[in-house]
Parts: sequence; structure tokens; C-alpha cells
Amino acid sequence: MPLLRCPYEEERDTQRMLELVYLAPAEYLHTTDLPYRFASWAFDCPENIALWEDERGELLGWAVLQTPFWTIDYATHPNAPNELRLRLLEWADARAEAIRDTASGHPCWFVNVLRYQGQQIRDLEALGFASQEHVPQYAWSKALLKYTPSLAPLASSLPPGFRIRPLSGVSEVAAYVALHREAFQSESMTEAWRQRTFQHSAYQPDLDIVVEAEDGRMVGFCICWFAPNEGGTPTGRVEPMGVSSEFHRIGLGKALLIEGIRRLQERGAAQVFVECDLNSNYPTPAFALYESVGFRVFQEVLVYRKNYI
Repeated sequence: MPLLRCPYEEERDTQRMLELVYLAPAEYLHTTDLPYRFASWAFDCPENIALWEDERGELLGWAVLQTPFWTIDYATHPNAPNELRLRLLEWADARAEAIRDTASGHPCWFVNVLRYQGQQIRDLEALGFASQEHVPQYAWSKALLKYTPSLAPLASSLPPGFRIRPLSGVSEVAAYVALHREAFQSESMTEAWRQRTFQHSAYQPDLDIVVEAEDGRMVGFCICWFAPNEGGTPTGRVEPMGVSSEFHRIGLGKALLIEGIRRLQERGAAQVFVECDLNSNYPTPAFALYESVGFRVFQEVLVYRKNYI
């Protein structure tokens, strides 16, 4: 089967990329939340996106250098030739080297792979990527956690003086971005990125919720995503969620999470997923929070790294 590389065209290709992943969602860490990732400013650099088609124009695979996440995302069609995954990674590896000293480059890049995906792991290692699970310092892996909604709603207890409500659209983007940066200690979130999430057909405003303090400040956020037919199953996803460091350990994160699940359950979600970082101090505080409301490990995820310095 001939493999033809083609340029990325925003208006038609992001939906095709999403639909390709939905053909086999269990093979990927990111599925329902891809509209959030596809809104990132990585997509301002189409030269850092590559797509492969067959001779009929059917999309067989794609790869993106996600600069805000320092991560290479990629996916292949279930019927694509076996060598396509390696070809995608070889392209991304060469591209990471080429843009190393540019605004969209990094001194190192990461790739997430499910633990059972042996061939992908071998491909990564052949290209010089190394697992971070047992490195001497800052060991790192991930887990994809799954929650199966029950008929009985979860009980939520929001501290007095706080309320949960939907984000008020564009008028609150600047406040949201400031809170996101403080919560994650990262400058990657931008107003343009946040505004682009509103434009995606999968975005649902009432699943974009925040916690407001008594003085009117936004102090927590949780965006939920819903796919009515992801691999045949109504599916929800939490991405991202955060709380201002000033308001940790008073139950705001748990209240946001429970409210997000409740809203997804109202839509008929039969499963809800969330990604969680792990390290040598497993379980992390985030893992303990998710576990406390009923999330359980669905897939173990290895993080592979390659340096480009």
C-alpha cells in the first residue's frame, strides 16, 4: 500500500485526525480530550504536523510535535501497514532535531506509550528514546484512570462560601489563563488556546466549570469532554483540572471532580477517564484524589524521553 505524506489543512484535518483515533480508542492515552490538545498553539506551526494518506486519500496516520506539552502525539489507522508507526516516529524525531533551537523546539521530547504496546516501545528505543519509569532522579510514569458511573450520584460537599458554575466564556479567559498558569506552575496556557477550545464542535459550555470564592475570585477549574460514540461507547474525560495553591486541601478539587462526573453522567457517559502522573512517591496526591471518588487504573502508561542537546 503506497504511503503518501500530505500537508496539514486545519479546516478538514483535525476532525479526520480525531475520527482516526476513535477507530481504536483503547490504543491511545488521549482520545475524548483531543479537541483540547488540538486547540493548543502547537497547531500554529503546521510544519510540525504530518499526515499520511493512501492513494485514495484516506488518512492512515498523523503525528504532532505538541510544543506546550513537550510531547510527540501520533496515531495510525488500524489497517495501516505495520511500518507506518516507525515512519511517523522517524519523521517526528528528525523534526525535533531540526527545530531544536527554534521557538517551537525543546532540548528534549517525550512520548507516552501504553505498557503492553511492545512494538511501539521497541520502535522508540531503536530511535534513542528511554523509559523514565526507573531513572535515578525524577522517575516518571503515568496512569489512565477509569470511572464507571453508578446509578447513585456521588455526594459532593463544597465548603461554605464557594460555588461551582460554568465559565462565562470569552469574558473570563484572562482570569482563567492566570489561574491555570498558577495552578500548574507553567506559562504554556495562552488566551488564544483557551479561546480556540470554545470553537470546537465537541466543546460544551456547561462542562467547562469553575469554583468561585466568596469574594468572586475564580480559584479552581475543571473542563470535561464528552464523546457520544467513542468506539461505540458514550465516554467522558476530565482535562484539565486545577485549583489555586492558596486553596488546596479544603475539598475544592474533589467537589469539582464530582460535579464534572455528575454532568457527564447526565449526558449518558458510560465511562469517564482521567490521566494522572505517577512517580517514585506513588500514589501522588492527584492519584489519591481520583481514587477517592472511584477512579481505578485502566492502563499503565510509560513515558519515553529523548534529549536533543
